[in-house]
Amino acid sequence: MEFFEYVNNELTCEGVKIKDVAAAVGTPAYIYSKKAFVDSFNEIKDAFSQADPLVCFSVKSNSNLSILKALKAEGSGFDVVSGGELFRALKIGCDPKKIVFAGVGKSSEEIKYAIESDILLFDVESWSEIRNINRIAKELNKTAEIAIRINPDVDAKTHSKTTTGKKENKFGIDLVTARRIIAEASDYGNVNISGIHVHLGSPIHDTEPYEKGLAKINEFIPECRKNGVDIKYLNIGGGYCISYTGKKELRPNEYAAKMLELIEKTGCKLIMEPGRFISGNAGILVANVIYNKENDIGKKFVICDAAMNDLIRPALYDSFHRIWPVSTDIQMPEVEVPDEKISNDKLEIVDVVGPVCESSDVFAKDRGLPPVEENDLLAIFSAGAYGFTMSSPYNSRPRACEVLVNGDKFDIIRRRETYDDLVALEEN
Repeated sequence: MEFFEYVNNELTCEGVKIKDVAAAVGTPAYIYSKKAFVDSFNEIKDAFSQADPLVCFSVKSNSNLSILKALKAEGSGFDVVSGGELFRALKIGCDPKKIVFAGVGKSSEEIKYAIESDILLFDVESWSEIRNINRIAKELNKTAEIAIRINPDVDAKTHSKTTTGKKENKFGIDLVTARRIIAEASDYGNVNISGIHVHLGSPIHDTEPYEKGLAKINEFIPECRKNGVDIKYLNIGGGYCISYTGKKELRPNEYAAKMLELIEKTGCKLIMEPGRFISGNAGILVANVIYNKENDIGKKFVICDAAMNDLIRPALYDSFHRIWPVSTDIQMPEVEVPDEKISNDKLEIVDVVGPVCESSDVFAKDRGLPPVEENDLLAIFSAGAYGFTMSSPYNSRPRACEVLVNGDKFDIIRRRETYDDLVALEEN
């Protein structure tokens, strides 16, 4: 997280003190670095530049309009998975021909909206979906462009809840079924099969799953062409890892070194759908310490004003996020190893928890943390992806605000919800 660094014992974002942002906007608050988003987008685009990719940012990872606008200005397209995400992409003026629509359960209303918007491609995930798109396109007197999402039965070696390329997962179409679809392509007069899509899950920490998936795709695309189906696009999805612990992870150029030759063999236009890699380390969640608590067996809890409704990943995936005080003279370790016994006598072993009435409302268990007092600020790192977008008003807690730092300035890009907001759709 190079744009979040400690300067004179104070955490900063692009040089702006986090404590000053928190004083101005309150807590909990998501704070993002614009430069981090832009630099990560360009890093992945440049790494694969040999293939001239259309990089479609995965809106589900962070859907704030200001973030989408910043990426659009860099030339980004968008990967959407709902009518609402499509609305967001169109709202900020994205060229519809730079939008791809994925997801296993697109409704008829969403399909109609996307066809009328003239998007580039649907990533289709079942025979039933193809029939439905064909029906709707016929009613609209249009032809819809589709890419078949292949499930290559490749283990991405990631979390069981975020792997998507195994046969037991709900995603994609197996190769046997895909061959039958290609053989019967002429039966669907209002869809044009012009692409192949494959996405294996996230985060993926090595190149082997991509290589295995692309090898199967490289066998399948020539079969499509022999059957008269002209495959023009290859969408390789996303899933590129980031570091949550400080440990060095693969960079885009290392993925590209292993993948580009396989991609070029297809003779297709490359589409990519990174999300986490661009947004994950571009944001933090800042929380205020409400209470310190210790029970009779010596168990210590740091209770903060952020909760699982603000950042659900630890409760949902047992995910690890680094946590450290915003102001401290104790240096954060370069690398933290989850579940490793802490030997630093300057740290206290604590659970960092929120106020929600669930035992799963825990950000960290038995974590080494510098001693903190009530009203101290904590930074929860690597929270830019699947943080705010997965948040909810559970326990009738208004959702946090979002702040974007740009150079020496910061702006609220989504205001904090109010109690009135919680009931606005319920009142007569």
